[in-house]
Amino acid sequence: MNPLAVQLNRLSLPNPVLVASGTFGYAKEMTAFVDFAKLGGIIPKTVTPQMRPGNPPPRTVETASGMLNSIGLDNDGFDQFIAEKLPYLAGLGSPIIVNIAAKTNDEFQRMAEVLNAADGVAAVELNISCPNVSGGVDFGTNPDLAADVVRTVCAAGDLPVIAKLTPNVTSVIPIAQAVSDAGADAVSLINTFQGMAIDWKKRRPILGNVLGGLSGPAIKPLALRIVWQVAQAVKIPVIGVGGIQCIDDVMEFIVAGASAIQVGTANFYNPGLANKLVDELKEVVAQEKVKSITDLVGTLQIPARQ
Repeated sequence: MNPLAVQLNRLSLPNPVLVASGTFGYAKEMTAFVDFAKLGGIIPKTVTPQMRPGNPPPRTVETASGMLNSIGLDNDGFDQFIAEKLPYLAGLGSPIIVNIAAKTNDEFQRMAEVLNAADGVAAVELNISCPNVSGGVDFGTNPDLAADVVRTVCAAGDLPVIAKLTPNVTSVIPIAQAVSDAGADAVSLINTFQGMAIDWKKRRPILGNVLGGLSGPAIKPLALRIVWQVAQAVKIPVIGVGGIQCIDDVMEFIVAGASAIQVGTANFYNPGLANKLVDELKEVVAQEKVKSITDLVGTLQIPARQ
């Protein structure tokens, strides 16, 4: 028995440590730093139906305890991904979860149908939460639209479906409930928070797109709160994302209710972190004297109110 194995409904993973879309390229860039076969799963950068040049530079800027990015889903398009990127990814020995974004349900359906017929795809993650492109969060801020996308992709085949949700709403809970009811196997929480950086001396925004998505350690407390709230409100598994940079961060998300986690911004400055976390998770299971990491999911104890 593998004590780190996790089951996200129809998706089986060897361990709960994934690498987040947009922070790991198409994996080839990380070859010198990562043993891919040790990872719980690889989520390549978002792919869209057509090629996208992305947003104007500057596209990234460091902030206190984090970074802002406004890449704008720069990619070569879905057909090239299938022809050139997926064959390489499929041979890495780790589950490949393809992250897709689109402007219409028909585009989501077409990509999902192709992915269901392709070799080497373990699941689909729906990016309905990107704050850096026009219309990028439209699906993810409306429960009905989010549910429609999930139903469309689920109907396109048998691949497990993960919905990646935005925190840029009053409450994520109704949207998580909607995608759960529509058939999503899991939800990824969270994508970035919309923010901006300013050069006050020049009286100009620093990012070429003005606004960007905040990630990194600065958002971890917010991500933890949302994971905890949603895990109590839905029956499907939650994948925690946001500011993870050490094993304690991982365990905070797990006891809050996350069945798996994604390492994101830390990949930029510590590309070997995900491998290290897998090794350290084995030690946690032994130290906590449990049979499986899943025994620790959602074990946060809230003191009774007086």
